[in-house]
Amino acid sequence: MTDPETPLDLLVVAPHPDDAEISVGGTILLSRQQGLRVGVVELTSGEPTPHGTPAIRQRETAAATEVLGLDFRENLGLPNRSLEHTLQARRALAGVFRRTRPQTILAPYWDDAHPDHVVASALCDAARFWSKLSRTDLPAEPFWPPRILYFWSIHLRIHPKPSLVLDISEHIETKMESIRCYESQVITDRSTEFPTILDDIRDRARYWGWTIGKGYGEPFASREEIGLGSLESLI
Repeated sequence: MTDPETPLDLLVVAPHPDDAEISVGGTILLSRQQGLRVGVVELTSGEPTPHGTPAIRQRETAAATEVLGLDFRENLGLPNRSLEHTLQARRALAGVFRRTRPQTILAPYWDDAHPDHVVASALCDAARFWSKLSRTDLPAEPFWPPRILYFWSIHLRIHPKPSLVLDISEHIETKMESIRCYESQVITDRSTEFPTILDDIRDRARYWGWTIGKGYGEPFASREEIGLGSLESLI
């Protein structure tokens, strides 16, 4: 997708295609409903996988993008399964931050079983800092994304306590629809007996919804204080 005409409110940094839908699909849909401009940048193609190809993953990503109604989506084409925190990768991601100028970055949580997710989290932190530096070869003007929140992936077995849980109850069905677009990853040659991987994803969202007295939720962590203008939003 082309660069947004105006800055994004929310930019999701996903290590692979389908990570955004699985981890924060409900948050994306809720944000779009509220009129926010939302984008996703993937670091890798996610390939190779047992039943995918680059062409298949591109088609699946395009279908999921349409379901989510994203304003921006881009893939940096970094190496899948061997993602590294190089200066080139940091520069590429910082360039996206400058071009899209998001108010909030959603990044992978820093502790994860998948090495690509761990590296992606560190890349987000470093690229956020680089994005604000002057006298560099980065495109566009220096920019400091004001806020970064971290999302859980399906690779975590023991979840840390989140800083906040967002109510996505109204959007759970569409979230699941966007995940099903990745047929090669979540349906093809997968067990159809309960619980399937789709059941697992939905049940995790149900658990997080239960923790806040809602139907479904998505959790986030923050290393920084979260400011509120009033307590009204908590009522």
